[in-house]
Amino acid sequence: MEAPSLIDLRSDTVTKPTPEMRRAMSEAEVGDDVYGEDPSVNQLEAEAAALVGKAAALFCTSGTQGNQIAIMIHTHRGEEVICEASAHSYIYEVGGIAAISQAQPRPLAGAGGMPSLEAIAGALRGENVHYPKTALLTLENTHNRAGGTILPQEQVVAACAVAHAHGARCHLDGARIFNAAVATGRPAAELCEPFDTVQFCLSKGLGAPVGSILAGPKPLISEARRMRKMLGGGMRQAGVIAAAGLVALRTGIDRLAEDHANARWLGAFIGQVPGLKVDLASVQTNMVFFDITDPEWDADSLSVALKARGVLANGTGPRRMRLVTHRDVTRQQVEAAAQVIADVVASHQKVAGAGSRY
Repeated sequence: MEAPSLIDLRSDTVTKPTPEMRRAMSEAEVGDDVYGEDPSVNQLEAEAAALVGKAAALFCTSGTQGNQIAIMIHTHRGEEVICEASAHSYIYEVGGIAAISQAQPRPLAGAGGMPSLEAIAGALRGENVHYPKTALLTLENTHNRAGGTILPQEQVVAACAVAHAHGARCHLDGARIFNAAVATGRPAAELCEPFDTVQFCLSKGLGAPVGSILAGPKPLISEARRMRKMLGGGMRQAGVIAAAGLVALRTGIDRLAEDHANARWLGAFIGQVPGLKVDLASVQTNMVFFDITDPEWDADSLSVALKARGVLANGTGPRRMRLVTHRDVTRQQVEAAAQVIADVVASHQKVAGAGSRY
């Protein structure tokens, strides 16, 4: 008997390539990208750079690689990187700021993922032999751990202006920048304009199987290409995966609005479930974070019980969970998953097994 299908709400990284992507991959024109001779990669980089309003772009293996390469080209050993305290590059990139660039992260508390202008201005180091030089401000839009929230553009512009006036550069971790663009109705290029460089993912809501883009001025991207090679990112005939990225860029952006609508519906439903709590104002794109207030449950036990009923979801803390809508989950499946969540919480029927990973 065929196993029942799971409704996977762990992340938008779990999407499978579409038939169009698979065809594009099988038919891709390729060459050696380290020599700059892969036409599919070159086309992807050109289209990606144009979408975010930058002069050049580099195809990277992942968002983490793109972010860490950006930090490498913007800093020197012993300099400081200002970031929000729950930023992906600080929390989820295996200490890469310190290990790879040998720079010092300076995390600042933020509201909705955005530190205040006063906090950023106060963190910029003055000239003093005792201090590290502030080399880089990095922001994240949309902000993952804040709930997929969108940074207020006016605050972003002001923060980057302050950093630039101080002599620091600015990098945007825009892994889901097109979610922000679709939700606000602003072009991605406008959201990226204040930053020297921007990284965005092809393999999240856009649905490609592999890859991210780092974009910026041509001299910086030329240096980034050297750093990618140093990190083992020279992928040779990478056109076979770049082709899927092109399909993702051309077909995946506008449909993100469906994910947002599904997340909004899901957040409203979960907020009515006794024992669960949702800040609906934070459900701005394709993520729903909820807190478990029922003392009978925690994130580990609830994720195990949901999996037993065919719903995959991850914890982000002992009593906090995240649901992510994406192309491979329909509204009907979202509604079915929501009902499973309500039924499981009400049942108090726990299941033995390994829990979710924070």
